[in-house]
Amino acid sequence: MSNNPVRIVVTGRKGQVARALEERCVARDDLELVHAARPDFDMAMPEGLAEKIAALAPDIVVNAAAYTAVDQAESEPDLAMTINANAAGEVARGAHMGGAPVIQISTDYVFNGTLGRPYRETDPVAPLGVYGRSKLAGEQAVAEANPDHIVLRTSWVYSPFGNNFVQTMLRLAETKDEIGVVSDQIGSPTSAYVIADGILAVAKPLTAQDAGDVSGLYHLAGAGSASWFEFAQAAFSFAAEAGAKTPRVRAISTADYPTVARRPADSRLNTALFETTFGYSPQEWRQSLAEVLKRFDI
Repeated sequence: MSNNPVRIVVTGRKGQVARALEERCVARDDLELVHAARPDFDMAMPEGLAEKIAALAPDIVVNAAAYTAVDQAESEPDLAMTINANAAGEVARGAHMGGAPVIQISTDYVFNGTLGRPYRETDPVAPLGVYGRSKLAGEQAVAEANPDHIVLRTSWVYSPFGNNFVQTMLRLAETKDEIGVVSDQIGSPTSAYVIADGILAVAKPLTAQDAGDVSGLYHLAGAGSASWFEFAQAAFSFAAEAGAKTPRVRAISTADYPTVARRPADSRLNTALFETTFGYSPQEWRQSLAEVLKRFDI
């Protein structure tokens, strides 16, 4: 390789992963981050995306843009599929046209949550809703469009920016004395910074060798697991230490809080394959949460 910085093209600009990745890259002279974002790059209009991506001369493409409104997707299935599957395939094709590998961000919602242990990459998929189905279709479209691909399934993403569970809890805490939070859904809370660091861990072998050597499907999520109730408790515990007003948290069941889209009851992810392949072990989720909450004005 030359001494030129690795040119990472990431779709989106305001999303959690795109912003975390930007922060990680800003102080590094060996990396150059380029956003492929609206209005010039519109994932809802996939036609021409591939050519535009290729024209950016990427060394790596990260498809972090997605339709993530899980409940709304049930009433907008065509839009969800267009963004999460069709556009994802076009982004991957554009990377291939430009001679670059692609990293696709996917989700634990490709599983139905009935396995009873953390999911491995080889476990069968069975999404419960439109969002999960569209992301699964995106995985398949990316793999078909670009042989040099990494699909990273992650879960329960949060950060100091964007719309996410931690943001919602802290906002509710400003006006609520008590909050009911679902306790019978379990997952792997994941900081967007964990994903960004994982992407950069992947980037090195992808650009240093034949990408086909490591191409494939991987799980990347915060270490450990929690219910939404435990996740909220932890967030409020750290917020209270910082002097913030915090509500009582009451455990409720999924049946007590019905949603338009069904969620998997247990979507924990096993990250062993990612860790052994790329030498990166995600932080325990409580540690990551404590670091992220330092960024909030509380």
